[in-house]
Amino acid sequence: MSNAQGQSGGPAHDYVEIGVAIATALFGIIVIIGSMQVGIGWGLEGPKAGFLPFYFGLLIVASSLINLWNSYREADYKAVFATWGQLYSVMSVVVPTAFYVVAVPYIGIYVASILLIAFFMRWIGKYGWGMVAALSIGVPLVCFIVFERYFLVSLPKGPIEEWLGF
Repeated sequence: MSNAQGQSGGPAHDYVEIGVAIATALFGIIVIIGSMQVGIGWGLEGPKAGFLPFYFGLLIVASSLINLWNSYREADYKAVFATWGQLYSVMSVVVPTAFYVVAVPYIGIYVASILLIAFFMRWIGKYGWGMVAALSIGVPLVCFIVFERYFLVSLPKGPIEEWLGF
């Protein structure tokens, strides 16, 4: 990271650590609350559904507090976490992938995969439209044949697959 400090700047390392520690602590609290809603005790059939997640939630919160304490303790730790350009590169992959995950239940995994592969190949890879079309359609088609026909595993489908009769 030392060569990144002289570039265009970015968020400080300790601020990122504090933000991640708070986010993971909130996640742990949500796990604890959800576990308590389904029961964390011991029933006639054995442990209730929230028994193990409750303790994982406690472990997540405790780990987050340790990370938060360490980020405060290291007060001279003001190095740049990543430059804004590096963060842009990471977000250019994370944001489309998040849209892909959201789109799969609505349009199916195969159509969403076509769009994701085409987007990455064209936008990031700068490939020509012929290569983009061949691979973005070909890879999900091969996956469809392997999973649906040979393994008999049904993956999430959308309205296009339903319209085609699958």
